[in-house]
Amino acid sequence: MNMGQGQDWDTVVLRKSKPKAGTVNKDKVVNDALRSGGQVDTVKKFGAGSNKTTGVGKDAAKLDRETEELQHDRVPSELKKRIQQARLEKKLTQAQLGQLINEKPNVIQEYENGKAIPAPAVLSKLSRVLGVQLSAKKK
Repeated sequence: MNMGQGQDWDTVVLRKSKPKAGTVNKDKVVNDALRSGGQVDTVKKFGAGSNKTTGVGKDAAKLDRETEELQHDRVPSELKKRIQQARLEKKLTQAQLGQLINEKPNVIQEYENGKAIPAPAVLSKLSRVLGVQLSAKKK
């Protein structure tokens, strides 16, 4: 063995850096202020910590631009009857049809009740599965 080449046995000390001014424990600071009787102001930021959208989008903008009736176009009665008749001819339940087009059963129910806002993608899937041409356009 060569004694000149060996392990380096110097001591290594790891230390955490001290917290910077903006990163102090905010909960601790607030609790200390409350205990000492100091005044604490809290402000909730808009949409803080939430991931939901609240109707802001292209459909909401379209409604804002409307001048006469402020409502979306719904499934016309002619279309909802065609969907229901085609489904019954194929002897499918709403749940089965929903499963075939990868949509929830309540989507089919809303289309057949005329409550849904017609989506071209859903109508396309319904047309393909039912074998009937379906369109939301009013004739």
